[in-house]
Amino acid sequence: MSIETGAAAPPAAAGQTMFDLVIRAERIVTPHGTVAGEVGIRDGRFAAVEPAGAQLPGAETLDVGAEQVLIPGLVDTHVHVNEPGRTEWEGFDSATRAAAAGGVTTLIDMPLNSIPPTVDVPALEEKRAVAGPQAHIDVGFWGGAVPGNTAELRRLHEEGVFGFKCFLLHSGVDEFPPLSPDEMERDLAELAEIGSMMIVHAEDASTIDGAPPAEGREYDRFLASRPRSAENIAIAEVIERARRTGARAHILHLSSSDALPMIAEAKRDGVRLTVETCPHYLTLLAEEIPAGGTAFKCCPPIREEANRELLWQGLEDGTIDFIVSDHSPSTVDLKHVQTGDFGTAWGGVASLQLGLSLIWTEAKKRGITLERVLEWMSSHPAQFAGLERKGKIEVGADADFAVFSPEATQTIDVTRLHHRNQISPYDGRELAGEVSGTWVRGGQVDFQTPRGRLLRRGEA
Repeated sequence: MSIETGAAAPPAAAGQTMFDLVIRAERIVTPHGTVAGEVGIRDGRFAAVEPAGAQLPGAETLDVGAEQVLIPGLVDTHVHVNEPGRTEWEGFDSATRAAAAGGVTTLIDMPLNSIPPTVDVPALEEKRAVAGPQAHIDVGFWGGAVPGNTAELRRLHEEGVFGFKCFLLHSGVDEFPPLSPDEMERDLAELAEIGSMMIVHAEDASTIDGAPPAEGREYDRFLASRPRSAENIAIAEVIERARRTGARAHILHLSSSDALPMIAEAKRDGVRLTVETCPHYLTLLAEEIPAGGTAFKCCPPIREEANRELLWQGLEDGTIDFIVSDHSPSTVDLKHVQTGDFGTAWGGVASLQLGLSLIWTEAKKRGITLERVLEWMSSHPAQFAGLERKGKIEVGADADFAVFSPEATQTIDVTRLHHRNQISPYDGRELAGEVSGTWVRGGQVDFQTPRGRLLRRGEA
């Protein structure tokens, strides 16, 4: 594998403008398929996509090896960065470096678990102030919908958040309390009026309250404590409240395949509903999680093999719209690895750097193309968030891209990841595919000098 920069460039012909960077590759993933060609970049955007041999003139050139593919940068709309307030869990420097190492060029940060949570404009301003000088990739922000902040939603929307997140049960942190279904409907009506959307952690609190406790080292007990029915009931509630208000609603981190038929029906009925799932639900199995393996704990939980296969079917038939990480890290001590107690360990999987290789490893086994994977992880989440210049190698789009070696293999060593805390359920796992370089708006991420921008809804 090799990337060559600074190769001799042909002189610009009369009347032809020199590009800042020209890339030549045998495989370029574009919205119209994978092609051999040349890409010209000027002023941070793709300015030309031409067939191979076009001899575009560039101040710099990059030759992509035959074993590599030029891919659009990934867009991850579900990342918990946690700064300020819980920077020891993950901060903008470590998170955006990890993202870039995995080919992610844009992320949208969740309104928790930072302190303060992003539930009003001052909190948003504080978060932007700490993120701006540290971002190695482009970063946007979700707002939060919590009891008592309905009046803040419009102000946050006007300040450029991409939408609003709510929980229907305890979020895991006291400073971000849940909404009742009626409170969610009230806020959905407000969001419909201002043209925003609600993204929902959909698990039903009363169902979980009535489930068996999760204490102990056995994963089966934890799985029983977060039953599929809790997701199914909450998703049905979201669908009904979105139907009544006409608002856009989005189901976060779908884990229960039982919900797929009602989601498909709601979409057919015209409910403005979208759905995501995550690498851990598509690559890990409840049957294989060891006793005390708290690195695997997340909410909703990783379920059984049959459930996983139905989630893949939901992706392929379009019921599930895209894949994002739900990177939800914590310090190692909060995962309680010494006791292995699933009842007390923090629930969240760290995977921001690994998403593309995780999904590609499984997709290859199923005969799914890299182009389809990139729709799920790049163009579709970009479209969902209204990021019109992201997620595609196309004239006019931001020159966000990565070089990916689909036939390479790598064995994950958690100590070599950019994540702040060295714990992951993927440690030691062999994966297919490896990112060898990432560029944001035409500049290569060097992991030392932050060059990312802060994004606002409607301006990205």
